[in-house]
Amino acid sequence: MANLLLAGYFGCGNLGDDAILLGFLNGIAGKGHEIQTLCGSPDRVMNAYGVRGIPRLDFNEVGRALDDTDALVFPGGSIFQDVTSMRSVAYYYKLVAMAKKRGKKVVMLGQGVGPLNGMIGRTLSAKAFNLADAVVVRDPGSSDTLRKIGYKGMPRLAADPAFLLPTPQVEEDLPRFGVAGMKTVGISPRPFGKDKGKAVIETFAELTRILFSNGWMPVLIEMDSAMDRSVISAIGKANGGKVPEIKNLQSPIDVQKRMTRMDAVIAMRLHAGILASTVGVAPFMVSYDPKVTALTNLLGLPSPPTVENLNAGRIFDLFKDFQSRQESVAKTMDARRQQLVEQARGNIDALDSVLGR
Repeated sequence: MANLLLAGYFGCGNLGDDAILLGFLNGIAGKGHEIQTLCGSPDRVMNAYGVRGIPRLDFNEVGRALDDTDALVFPGGSIFQDVTSMRSVAYYYKLVAMAKKRGKKVVMLGQGVGPLNGMIGRTLSAKAFNLADAVVVRDPGSSDTLRKIGYKGMPRLAADPAFLLPTPQVEEDLPRFGVAGMKTVGISPRPFGKDKGKAVIETFAELTRILFSNGWMPVLIEMDSAMDRSVISAIGKANGGKVPEIKNLQSPIDVQKRMTRMDAVIAMRLHAGILASTVGVAPFMVSYDPKVTALTNLLGLPSPPTVENLNAGRIFDLFKDFQSRQESVAKTMDARRQQLVEQARGNIDALDSVLGR
């Protein structure tokens, strides 16, 4: 048994990051570890996941937690990237430096590394990974990025820990979204681009209209309460408030349960796609980042279109073709997903090796 301090973007309203946390917790269940996690909301992670949270920006509390831990563990996510800002890389490098100064183990699991466009981001990331006692990445592209920025080791490849989430029990009283025999398609957009998501809003607002006119009931899914809400609200407003919206979900399990009642999913969000796959719904992905394309390759799905200069009509045509091959696509995805579940256990094996278990 070990005392572990987890680090990531947990308890901050992003259900994708929380899916990583919950998948990791499921993977280590029964091993007897004492767990604490750095997080945005200690109350949220305790209520939703039963884990004691440490305010991630209170470095006095962080330092005390590191003093009491055996290992600082990064369960996964795209946290070493400088696209949103340099602050992410700087923050996580500081945690690694604080842990190593105290003589603690540092374990990087399920990492999606990059994009890293600036010299400072590349330098700090390389330092962080070179200080780690074990490094596991979730896709080959992340391995390439580590090599390019100067990581001196050989990272292990394993799948995203979110694949370790079990399929939830479906509650019979959950409502279906289809009306008058219409099929339901969940839509998970996110802001993207220098226009602060304006193009995404326009494209997906038009897409919802096209879907509805072709017999689909679109349902907007909020995966990040801070980033996605304004986009979803604007899409809904553009359609006169007639598009159902799923907001304020407290756990990725809630997303899974809703998706079991859907016939299809169209997603920009990486973990919306992963969660759909865990309940047997093959997601049609729209790529805004190499990690989304990497996911489709891992799941054996058709290569996704990129969001830049993509119009709603093109998305619908590709989605319609995707659905026409749904049976064979879903069969391939299910087989690949089972492989990814086993690969995701490689994260737990790497942790066990560092802890001497």
